[in-house]
Amino acid sequence: MWCGVAQVVPLGVVHLELVRGGHFTWHKVTTVVHNIIVGKLWVDHQGDMEIRNHQKGHVARLKFQPYSYFSREPPRRVTGFVSDPDGNPVWVLQGTWDSQMEYARVVSTTGSQGSRPVIESASPRPVWKRRLPGEEYERMYNFTVLACQLNEPEDGVAPTDSRRRPDQRLMEEGNWDEANQVKLQLEEKQRATRRQREAEAEAAAAQGRPYVGHEPAWFRKETDPVTGNPIHVYQNEYWGCKEQSKWDRCPSIYL
Repeated sequence: MWCGVAQVVPLGVVHLELVRGGHFTWHKVTTVVHNIIVGKLWVDHQGDMEIRNHQKGHVARLKFQPYSYFSREPPRRVTGFVSDPDGNPVWVLQGTWDSQMEYARVVSTTGSQGSRPVIESASPRPVWKRRLPGEEYERMYNFTVLACQLNEPEDGVAPTDSRRRPDQRLMEEGNWDEANQVKLQLEEKQRATRRQREAEAEAAAAQGRPYVGHEPAWFRKETDPVTGNPIHVYQNEYWGCKEQSKWDRCPSIYL
């Protein structure tokens, strides 16, 4: 963070696998948070994103234009193109990341202007348009409809589900003082658990034996076949345990 600006740089690769077939991967761009210290908070996204279709070989390359006070371009602008497996551009993409995106078919590619080819495209069509929020948008902390629904209580979920967090439930009910007290108790429980694991790890090291420590309940650590980096892969067991209310693998993390 510098001069009231903070950069959030996501690590790792996002995977999307469609049921009907298709495997896509991409890296997220950098998020910049402005006016951390003084002024109205606002965020911007900037950087290059490459979305790769591993089944057919197409690649979409997007550029999130950084905000500039002196730029004549509209803010939050995104431009890019989709190329075929041979590297030829077939679709042009443009829009803004907070409003809408359009695509246009490439009609012809002629010559070059500097190091870039000159692309002629057909009329653009909308491919995505933001769904405008309701009238209560500002009253609900500018949350989207989806974000507001994420904390809705649901019967039969795992005891570790974040919707079961007691201080969160108290806060949503307007019991602020009690919510803060419970939050402090939860944090102390987390610190006690960490101290216990550290002590167990030290004891195991002193005795010359391995220490497993915490293991994920629903994921398994594997090597990403695309990047070679370690990732955690979902094991498709949660919903079966939910149907049977079988939660013995879940640790006690709340009060």
